[in-house]
Amino acid sequence: MHAADLRLVFWETTAACNLSCKHCRRLELDATRDELTTAEAKAMIDGIAQMGKPILVFSGGEPLMRPDLWELLAYAKAAGLTLALATNGTTVDEVVAERIAGAGVARVSISLDGADAATHDAFRGQVGSFEAALAGQARLRARGVGTQINCTVARHNRDQLVALRERCIAIGAEALHLFVVVPVGCGVELTAAMRLSADEVESVLGWLADQAGDPRLFVKATCAPQFARIARQKGKLGDLRGHAHGNKAGVNATTRGCLAGSAVCFVSAKGEVFPCGYLPVTCGHLRTQSFPDIWRDSLVFEQLRDPGLLGGKCGDCSFATTCGGCRARAYAISGDFLAEEPDCVYGINASA
Repeated sequence: MHAADLRLVFWETTAACNLSCKHCRRLELDATRDELTTAEAKAMIDGIAQMGKPILVFSGGEPLMRPDLWELLAYAKAAGLTLALATNGTTVDEVVAERIAGAGVARVSISLDGADAATHDAFRGQVGSFEAALAGQARLRARGVGTQINCTVARHNRDQLVALRERCIAIGAEALHLFVVVPVGCGVELTAAMRLSADEVESVLGWLADQAGDPRLFVKATCAPQFARIARQKGKLGDLRGHAHGNKAGVNATTRGCLAGSAVCFVSAKGEVFPCGYLPVTCGHLRTQSFPDIWRDSLVFEQLRDPGLLGGKCGDCSFATTCGGCRARAYAISGDFLAEEPDCVYGINASA
């Protein structure tokens, strides 16, 4: 099987975290046992570096809680990989910010799940986490590290998105990524009443697409591949591509829909390889297979790379190759990762 062009690898460096967020993807809350050793992590990095030098995102949990993080960042940098770090930002003090900058991290993503402290702190489960995250972002920006703001969109903050965008611009963030919840792991704790309906998701993504082209802030949706379809319908896809190509870090700079298994994959703290962090279908294990072998030979990856296998309205949709529907959300609802996207309002007979 021909290996697809790998762009992004998200590695759950550790399941340990200092927060208890309501939407967390972690499949096991007590998952810090048996995590990849330093030697195993370096072997993984060597394998990833063989696949065209993709971006490696050190994620979690909270990656700053992994003791050998700095050693592994240096190792990945020496291997020629572009480095990104996904953190909640609350522990980024002056010393940590200096070490991140010194490690050559191209971009750090920090989560703000509301435009104010009350909203964010309630969602993140820790009073003071909003101000701490903002302080961490400011320290990184002062050292020339690019920052991206991630926001999980639900009914608690949908009316704050305009204010959040303005805050992102004011603090000098390079990008704003809106994440639409996938009901897996702790995400199932967000009830239907808390999650956005399909119509509400369409409205939010339409608003986000309208912001494309503003040179002050790159915008993108995560786990909402219909954003690419909506941007095309609004004539904004060119704006997104142009801004993405000008992104100095190149992190997450893509305007296609679901890339799980075709350009993106996720490695758990224990070395399991999944199509993405929200699709718990195992494609291989780094303790028994090399990363290149998994990326080239996984049957799950092969299926995800063929839009002709998509079922339901996704299979009949004219935007199948642009969007493809969220494979993780399809799996969460139906048990079939090739089934139709359940949270998309675009119908089979809708005009392009």
